[in-house]
Amino acid sequence: MASAKFSKPLLFQSKLLCFSVFYLFTSLFLALYSTLSSTKCTFRSSPYDPIQSPLFTYPPSYGHHKHALPTLHSSCNSPVFFSDYWMVWKEIQEFSRNSTTLGSRVIRYLKDSADSFGGNFTTKKRFSYYDHEDDDEIPCGFLTRFPVSNSDWNAMQRCDGVVVVSAIFNDHDKIRQPRGLGSKTLDSVCFVMFIDDVTFDGLHYHKMVSRDSKQHKIGAWRIVKVSSELLYQNAAMNGVIPKYLVHRLFPNSKYSIWVDAKMQLVVDPLLLIHSLIIKADADIAMSKHPFFVHTMEEAMATARWKKWGNVEALRSQIETYCEHGLEPWSSNKLPYPSDVPDSALILRRHGVSSNLFSCLIFNELEAFNPRDQLPFAYVRDFMKPKLKLNMFDVEVFEQVASEYRHNLNNGKVGGRSIVQMNKDTTISNLFSNGSYNQCQRYLLRMWGESHD
Repeated sequence: MASAKFSKPLLFQSKLLCFSVFYLFTSLFLALYSTLSSTKCTFRSSPYDPIQSPLFTYPPSYGHHKHALPTLHSSCNSPVFFSDYWMVWKEIQEFSRNSTTLGSRVIRYLKDSADSFGGNFTTKKRFSYYDHEDDDEIPCGFLTRFPVSNSDWNAMQRCDGVVVVSAIFNDHDKIRQPRGLGSKTLDSVCFVMFIDDVTFDGLHYHKMVSRDSKQHKIGAWRIVKVSSELLYQNAAMNGVIPKYLVHRLFPNSKYSIWVDAKMQLVVDPLLLIHSLIIKADADIAMSKHPFFVHTMEEAMATARWKKWGNVEALRSQIETYCEHGLEPWSSNKLPYPSDVPDSALILRRHGVSSNLFSCLIFNELEAFNPRDQLPFAYVRDFMKPKLKLNMFDVEVFEQVASEYRHNLNNGKVGGRSIVQMNKDTTISNLFSNGSYNQCQRYLLRMWGESHD
């Protein structure tokens, strides 16, 4: 009786073929893993019926930058998961309909809260709040009326949900369109770009706006020209008016996103608000600084790289904060993970705490200089009521927004740079002749040489 004879499959008869198949599947797995890990910082459902067509076609003469600066991180340990766009849109719409504006009650509350701030801040000027119901002063330096046209002002009052705000002064940046928008976003979110006369002239030169029109639109952005009656001669200081007093310019909005003009949003703003503010139960959300943790590190970098030329004024500002109790960051400040933010992207839930924080920050900027990262920890640590702050990872920031170079860079390549901190450079750049008596305790604690 003949017995059945089994032979090895052809695949296993050739060692070379077997190794080739194994190599192929291993390569495919590694390629798939690499692709997923490069974007694992943020996951989101595709926006409902997302907008695919370009929002605006730029003329070739405008020189629209095509390539963003490279990011420093490819992944992160704290991914942000976005909810479904359609659900988020309906939830925010429902909240906006059922919510009322803060009105005079909060204005009076902010007045009463001024005394609870633990610092010794002064402002050079005080202005009345432009409000139809209450013209009382509150602790927030501001002008009576932002110098914009009546049609623009009325349009700003009609923004009653989410508003995305940016500003370009001195023609310092390009106007960039947000990406990844859902089909309902442009109908429910206000995108407002403030510009000055110099920037307007540049846009008119490239035939992107007309002097004969009273309203200007470039893609998603409503262009609002601020007249030459600006309060400050420094363009950076004028820029912090819409950056920190956005609740004044848009008193009926419930949420806002500030985007520096060098940045481009690449995630729908509704998804950002829902994930980083609503789900996190935060008043304000912004990224941690990519390198600095202590206020003194940011102050030293400001002096070293001449981000603000008056070093004497910088020293006076930091010594004032040290004198009134500012401490370097430590685990005692948790859940705040850092004293230095990256303020190029700020998300807010408009309310008592966030409005007070914004006003107090503005007061410090007006009193000293427009470098808003310097007073951040001082205001945050001493203000009452306490701020619910979501300081998310730098990698998240780099996944939701792209950074570009400024127009004016003096031939230098823009982008982030690492500044090494040590005792000698800190003292030599910020303090002259070792005159750091007010901040000596701060420095010793920051360097780990004192635990008192």
